Amino acid sequence: MSISTKELPIGIFDSGMGGLTVMRAMRARLPGENLLYLGDTARLPYGTKSADTVIRYAVTAARALTARGIKMLVVACNTASSVALPALNQALAPLPVIGVIEPGAAAAVAAAKGEPVAVIATEGTVKGGAYVRAIQTLAPDLPVVQQAAPLLVPLAEEGLVTGEIARLAVARYLTPLLATMPHPRILVLGCTHFPALKQTIAQVAGPDVTLVDSAATTACAVEAKLEALGLRNPGTQGVSQFLATDAPDRFSRVGEIFLGAPIDPGSVEVVDL
Repeated sequence: MSISTKELPIGIFDSGMGGLTVMRAMRARLPGENLLYLGDTARLPYGTKSADTVIRYAVTAARALTARGIKMLVVACNTASSVALPALNQALAPLPVIGVIEPGAAAAVAAAKGEPVAVIATEGTVKGGAYVRAIQTLAPDLPVVQQAAPLLVPLAEEGLVTGEIARLAVARYLTPLLATMPHPRILVLGCTHFPALKQTIAQVAGPDVTLVDSAATTACAVEAKLEALGLRNPGTQGVSQFLATDAPDRFSRVGEIFLGAPIDPGSVEVVDL
């Protein structure tokens, strides 16, 4: 594999800014990689859309990234990962495509040690049952319950991640979910927006519940795939680029919550899908 191919960026996309939590984990684990992020902010959220619509949006976003030259695609959106991976693999072959569901399920099973697991996610992810299937493929006898938490996505996108509004919204979903029997001891944050609310979610869930998000595990899966394909960039300081389909100033301002680092508004390019 030529050095020029290794130096191509890894493409990352999400319906909005939540996937920046995955980008953050990838930057920490793979500092030498060039990263190109696309947030489809004009059409978020994906979680309330039909599967056909999500597939169409995902393929369009992926093609926008491949047109710029990428060596791998990371679908940093649980909803798109749950319904669009087969279509993306078919449309982009032989480009490697990695979603967040399988790594997240593996992290949940590893943390559970046989204890019951709860999943909060978007309506689309819950309706499709992707996490339940992925978890029970790895651990068929593991009890899994799930709950759609659609209000948490716009709260995260607005930067309302702490305080009374966030706490009440989180409690609305977690209180009945964690009251199920047997009591879940593992809570999967099945949407890349939800780690922004991690502090509030942990407070509501209580100290007996372990939170699992797929960002770090996805970064590990990306690293393993790069190594297996001989695509690891030999550089030491990768470049991060950002694309958004709407409101670049807002993307840079609120995106800092998810990325954990400032985003220069001038570095966010607006694209039309």
